Amino acid sequence: MSTFIYTYVWHGDEHDLCQLEMRSLFGHDSQTNVLKSPIAIDPRRSPFIKERLEVLYEADHWEHLMDQVEKLQLEETTFKVFSLNTMDIGSMKKIAHGERRRLEREIGLRIHAEPDLDHPESILGFLTFDGRWYFGHYTESESIWYRHITKPHSYSTALSTRVARAVANIAVPQPEGVKAIDPCCGIGNVLVEALSMGIDIVGRDINRLVIGPARENITYFGFEGDVKRSAIADITESYDVAILDMPYNIFSKVSPEEHLDILQHARRIAKKAVIVTIDTIDDEVEQVGFTITDRCEAKKGTFIRQVLVCE
Repeated sequence: MSTFIYTYVWHGDEHDLCQLEMRSLFGHDSQTNVLKSPIAIDPRRSPFIKERLEVLYEADHWEHLMDQVEKLQLEETTFKVFSLNTMDIGSMKKIAHGERRRLEREIGLRIHAEPDLDHPESILGFLTFDGRWYFGHYTESESIWYRHITKPHSYSTALSTRVARAVANIAVPQPEGVKAIDPCCGIGNVLVEALSMGIDIVGRDINRLVIGPARENITYFGFEGDVKRSAIADITESYDVAILDMPYNIFSKVSPEEHLDILQHARRIAKKAVIVTIDTIDDEVEQVGFTITDRCEAKKGTFIRQVLVCE
């Protein structure tokens, strides 16, 4: 069974959201910025994953690791190798630049292939933490969410692209065979992030003024999405998961009965829901038949959203 090591970077207020995404993707979280798992996740999916190492060899000592690396057969290919210890990883302080370069040269000389620093066919990496050394295939993350910040339509009250991407991962950690819906999709921030990760998702919203902008945002990034005007009460299809950002708390004054009605319909159309709310709605969620299985707070300064995983 393969082992993958992921390193993480988050802003101070994002720690709880990052950990909830970890638990959703891997089944457990980490109290540090490094996580080991047998599960392969494309690091580009997460707004928090910095890089991934697919472990080929590991050892207690550097010399033992190099002995194993010498057995690596890359056949006729070019390679580049570098250290991941460019920052503190767990309790391990970052390795100074000069020392990293020395280690890279040393281990590179053990690899029977042609080095190419500019356009390598194979990218390899190594790191040390918790007293062990690891070597393997390296994949750097890419901030795809960052490209989605600038779009034709934006609302200051909409979820940020980073939060929207994390919420999509929390709702659909394994996209294959999963049907999702965003029944209050607004201008489509969650839809854009989900579609960019290959998630099968549709968008609905009761507000006719946001349907056109949501479609334009999706098309702007080259995606195709099913976005229609519909009240959540009129949705008849069933879905595996609903991603429900409660916009009514911001844009409209609704009665407690109407608020509860939205949650009841979410329960009716989906087996699972990830609910984003600025209000504490635990009682209402349980009243409609959901059980809150996990949760976190997504903070932006003094503004706090709750993210609830409900099944």
